[in-house]
Amino acid sequence: MKGSDGTLSRRRFLQQIAGLAGLISLPAMGFSQHEILKRQIPASGELIPILGMGTWQTFDVADYPELVQRRSQVLKAFFELGGGMIDSSPMYGSSEQAVGACLERLNHHGSLFTATKVWIPMRWLGIQQMKQSMKLWGLKQFDLMQIHNMLDWETHLETLKAWKAEGKIRYIGITTSHGRRHEALEQALISEDFDFVQLTYNLLDREAEQRLLPLAADRGIAVIVNRPFRRGELFDLLEGKSLPAWAAEIDCANWAQFFLKFILSHPSVTCAIPATSRVDHMYENMRAGVGLLPDPSIRRRMVDLMETI
Repeated sequence: MKGSDGTLSRRRFLQQIAGLAGLISLPAMGFSQHEILKRQIPASGELIPILGMGTWQTFDVADYPELVQRRSQVLKAFFELGGGMIDSSPMYGSSEQAVGACLERLNHHGSLFTATKVWIPMRWLGIQQMKQSMKLWGLKQFDLMQIHNMLDWETHLETLKAWKAEGKIRYIGITTSHGRRHEALEQALISEDFDFVQLTYNLLDREAEQRLLPLAADRGIAVIVNRPFRRGELFDLLEGKSLPAWAAEIDCANWAQFFLKFILSHPSVTCAIPATSRVDHMYENMRAGVGLLPDPSIRRRMVDLMETI
C-alpha cells in the first residue's frame, strides 16, 4: 500500500481508492504463514485474538442496503484474518442492527466473540435494551455485556450478575472513554469483580498506564482498548511523514500497525478494537496482530517520536 519510503499516508491512499476498497477482495498478505496473536481472558483462561473490531460510526448504516453489503465484506475480511471480537453499543445508532444483518449474510459465527453494552438508566430499561440488542444481533447469548461509560453501573451490575448466572451472558464488563472518570472506574474495579474493562489508550492518551492497566493486571481483568487511533487524529499528526527505519524491527509496514502494536505490546492489554468501514483498512489493521511486538526500549522510542510531533 505504501512505497518503501512510506511517504504515501494511509489516509491519502484511502482517498485515492474511495468507492472501490469496500468492494474488493485483497490477498491475505502473508497471513497464511503467521496466525494472529491471542491473549488469555484472565477470568477463564479462554484465548481471544488481540485485535477485534469496533463499530462506532462505521456500522451506523442499517438503513442503507448497499452500505450494509460493503460492511459485510469488511466483516468477512475480519473473520478470514482471524478476528473474533466485535464490539458495539445501543449508543452507536443503527450499528447493532447492521452487525446483525452482516452476520446473517455471512452465516459465519465460528470465531465470533460478541460484545455489546447497556447504556440507559434504570434496571427495567436496561433489561429491555439488552433484550433488544440480542434481537438485533440474532443471538440468544452474548459473550460480553458491558456497562457503557459507567451509566447507572451499580444498578445494571446486579442485572448482569443474574444474567451471567442464567447463562444469558458469559462475561461482565464496564467501560469508559475519552480519558474520563478514571478515578471512579478505578474504585469500581476495586470494589466489584468485573471480567473486562474497556478504556481509551493510545500513543497520546497514556494516562491508563499509571493506575488502571496495573490494577487490571492485579485484579485479573481483561482489558479492551478503544480509540486506538484517537478518532484518526494520530494519522492527521503524521500526515506525509515516513515511518522510522527502526519500525521494521517490529514488523511494521505502516502507521496503523505502528499505533496498534504500541497498544498491543502492553502486557495488560487483551484486545484492541479499531473501527473501519473499508476492506483494505481492515487488512492493514489486522496485520498489526502478526509478527513481533515492541519491547520496552522500542515502546520508549515510539513515545519519544510522538512527543516530537
